[in-house]
Amino acid sequence: MPGLQDLLNPIVLVVGFVIHLLVVVRAITRPNREPASRIAWVAVIMCLPVVGVVAYLFLGETSIGRERVERLRDAEKRLARPAGAAVDTSTRDPLGISELCTAINDFPPVGGNRIVLLGDPEAPAAQPTINSNLAIDALVEAIEDAREHVHLTFYIWLDDGNGGRVADAVAAAARRGVACRVMADALGSRDFIGGPRWRELREAGVHVVSTLQDIPRLGHFAVGRVDLRNHRKIVVVDNRVAFVGSQNCADPEFRVKPKYAPWIDILLRCEGPVVRQAQHLFLSSWIAETSEELYALPGADPDPEVFEPGVVAQMFGTGPTTHGNAMSDAFVAALYAAENELIITTPYFVPDEAMLRAVCAAPRRGVETILVLPARNDSPLVAAASRSTYPDLLASGVQIHEYPLGLLHTKSITIDGSVALVGSANMDRRSLELNFENNLLLLDPATTAVIRERQLGYLSQSSAVPADAAERSFWHRLVDNVIGMLSPLL
Repeated sequence: MPGLQDLLNPIVLVVGFVIHLLVVVRAITRPNREPASRIAWVAVIMCLPVVGVVAYLFLGETSIGRERVERLRDAEKRLARPAGAAVDTSTRDPLGISELCTAINDFPPVGGNRIVLLGDPEAPAAQPTINSNLAIDALVEAIEDAREHVHLTFYIWLDDGNGGRVADAVAAAARRGVACRVMADALGSRDFIGGPRWRELREAGVHVVSTLQDIPRLGHFAVGRVDLRNHRKIVVVDNRVAFVGSQNCADPEFRVKPKYAPWIDILLRCEGPVVRQAQHLFLSSWIAETSEELYALPGADPDPEVFEPGVVAQMFGTGPTTHGNAMSDAFVAALYAAENELIITTPYFVPDEAMLRAVCAAPRRGVETILVLPARNDSPLVAAASRSTYPDLLASGVQIHEYPLGLLHTKSITIDGSVALVGSANMDRRSLELNFENNLLLLDPATTAVIRERQLGYLSQSSAVPADAAERSFWHRLVDNVIGMLSPLL
């Protein structure tokens, strides 16, 4: 007589095979995924059946929860379109970068803005922390002047000098009757959310939300990406002034990763119609997280202040719910728009195929192409995946420079000295496909010139990567290229 174990073994094998097959089918058919990502996942699942299936359950899906998605889409529909008349950008943007960005959120390019790059223009390039601290000074000053509301969302908020100053300013604003709403990412700001400052904010009357805290779960286990993030950095005060860029709410010394400090960032102070676009991005996320029907702000002026002569600017935001490869498309459009010069700074360079080809094509089209990356990266996997692109880049004529004075965290592109793209999004798979991000397109030579000058400051302190750097040892190339191949999974 066969034993129970003999009967169970075939059943277990059949059930395991069916689960394995279903996960492979899901990896192939999941919408809004690039072919490279499908191939990588299928290879991992087929070669490592048990490990691959478990990895896919925890990392392969990008659901933020059906209810949250419904609230987000409902908010985007019900929120009034940001005020501000669209301007004709055909002369300053002949290749239509702004039209592509408009298609993402339906925010057109608007004129009449005043946009200032924060920091000290005379600060020595060898003392980069000056600009970060001065940027926080300006942010705190705006919060202290708030009269109606203060809205903040940060990926990382630390209870350090700068983080504490911002928290104190927000708490003080709430105590004097200003409506304060704060969103901090549940993963990036987990220590801050679990610490005393968070409680102090709540006790002061600040409405606080830990974003993406309740991603879909099967019992106690997260299903899908366990590390989905709200990576946006947006501050809006009184519907009048906004701050956007790469700056987290923390000291440049970034004490959670002091080995790579200081963090080198960029922050822009914006006034004018583009502020309403930043507000729209904040409110749509806030409503999706809280269900608060904040479709009209009490006391907000019906029309934004307009400055003349003003800067033409455009905000856009993407995330795991955005259809298509919107952020990648925006980057690629910007790269192909360059005719003479292209300067890129980013901490995490793990481009998708379209972006890598666009960067490599630029010098072949006669465009001087400069890529500035940190010499030491806080993510060894990202560093290896980034190095795997060096041979193609160098062979195409891209000038790669590595910044040694800290982690260059500024995400910026300047195009021909007349167009700039800055914000929270890195040029990596996470920002392109997983994170909620926000970027600002600037169609203004004067503002772009200031940003370009900051980029040149980084460049002056950086070392060029020689052309023969691609000739690394066999084992180094093997490790870098294997990690590069798996980058669609990261």
